[in-house]
Amino acid sequence: MESTEHELREEHLAKCLALSNSAQWNQNEADWRLMLGIGRGWGISLADGTLAASTIVLPYGSFAWVSMVLVLPEHRRKGYATQLLRVALADLKNRALTPILDATPAGREVYVQEGFSDTWGFRRLQLHETIAALERSNAVRPLRVTDWPELLALDARAFGASRERLLRSLAARLPQTALVAEENGILAGFLLGRDGREARQLGPLVARSSAAARALLAEALVKLPPPLYLDVVDREPGITAWLESLGLQFQRPFTRMVHGARGAAVAPGEAGLVFCPAGPELG
Repeated sequence: MESTEHELREEHLAKCLALSNSAQWNQNEADWRLMLGIGRGWGISLADGTLAASTIVLPYGSFAWVSMVLVLPEHRRKGYATQLLRVALADLKNRALTPILDATPAGREVYVQEGFSDTWGFRRLQLHETIAALERSNAVRPLRVTDWPELLALDARAFGASRERLLRSLAARLPQTALVAEENGILAGFLLGRDGREARQLGPLVARSSAAARALLAEALVKLPPPLYLDVVDREPGITAWLESLGLQFQRPFTRMVHGARGAAVAPGEAGLVFCPAGPELG
């Protein structure tokens, strides 16, 4: 069937949502609207108007997130994903932005061939049963308007660039998980979340210590009913073990990858401050 490559725009939202639904991914219309608003996307449509494939790039400072590399199940192995990925990489090269992404094991093999290298990894955990009770910390409280300057400064240090529009959007979408931890009058960490098609997603979680990160997660797990998803960095096996003891179950791993690093890949920001990414599609 004849196909056409084109940019993704707001009028494609319903088709974008159908595409991610076909892969059983968690994005909802608000996610697609946010990503298309922040970044730029490309699609491949068939003669009957079906959106068969997509790719989005989200610029953040000197780098950009490559996201939503998707193909309808019945149209895989036709080269659509590679075609759009190369369009995205060419666009980012023209704009002097370093491509970064979070890959599933299956996607990683494709990205290695296109010049991406591994940096660090994380694991998606899912919760389907209510947690009865957890010890909560007095250091954790709801996010206030006055916290934003300190929160944005900490996030920029952790992530490597400002992503204020994204963070403010997440705080508005799921305000009950817009939380901060405070120690001695200093912002020790923050947690945001969002609604999704299948489950609510917790993240990003940025903190100065494992204790602050755990306190933020405990508060959110008490406030939110399941189903929930959260992505926990591999370097925190203690937090992962604690979450699994509460009933969260492993779903799948991800690898953060940087393009063009030639075996010496370094992700931007201070990875030691990141406990949960915002999600593979957002960074």
